Amino acid sequence: MANEATLPRAAAPSRALGLPAALLNAARNPWLIAAAAALAVLGYWNATGSAPAAFTHLWRWMPALLRGLLVNIEISVLAVAIGTVVGLVVGALSLSPLPAVRVLMRCYVQVFRNAPILVLIYFTTYVFPFELNIVAWTFPFPDWVKVVLGLALPTSANVAEIFRGAIQSIPSAQWEAAQSLAFKRSQIFRLVVLPQCVRRMLPPWMNLYASITMSTSLASLVGVHDVVDTAQIASNTVARTDFTILVYFTLLVLFFAYCYPIARATRALERRHERH
Repeated sequence: MANEATLPRAAAPSRALGLPAALLNAARNPWLIAAAAALAVLGYWNATGSAPAAFTHLWRWMPALLRGLLVNIEISVLAVAIGTVVGLVVGALSLSPLPAVRVLMRCYVQVFRNAPILVLIYFTTYVFPFELNIVAWTFPFPDWVKVVLGLALPTSANVAEIFRGAIQSIPSAQWEAAQSLAFKRSQIFRLVVLPQCVRRMLPPWMNLYASITMSTSLASLVGVHDVVDTAQIASNTVARTDFTILVYFTLLVLFFAYCYPIARATRALERRHERH
């Protein structure tokens, strides 16, 4: 009986600890964090009485902001596409039986993986010419193309490292079993190794794409008319502090709304890969 009497008291601390744990789990939810930030901003506008005018200006500028976000997405897609193709070649060459080729590819990966993205963007912006003269024709070399190349360099280095790690994670027994079945090395690579590498590469590749997408916000520093540049023009045109807060908070929401689903899909793929 004494033990039964003490049971409610023993359970009380666990119930008391349940509320902080629930609050901690809620604080880890990014959607709740974004909602709390939105409520804080709305509270500020309500206190100052300036919300309606700021939202009116935002509604007028929203189409331009969305067009600017489309520029960022196009840059990220092109940069990751080019970087992926180059990275697959570099990753394959980094496993070459020739020591000189391996060393050269490793130097490429280390240099561009550890270089600041902003430095690479400035590098490609000022190293490449503003115009290309081919025979009697002159073709412009737009700044957004240079930004694509600047982002493709670190993308290729990271993809090469992801690809090399995926290949090395394949058990050697699979290579030996395929060789015992008289498969050529190219057939083993194409039919046995690559299908498994794609599944293992996909989650980190998606994370890399989200990271490159967020890095496209640096494009405005070299004259690309993207969403950040549009927001700056809007802020200078309206010239209201409340609107400046709102427009940059909107940038946060736009990038979050685009990148967070990618992060969730990446986690789902990782959990699925762990189960299999």
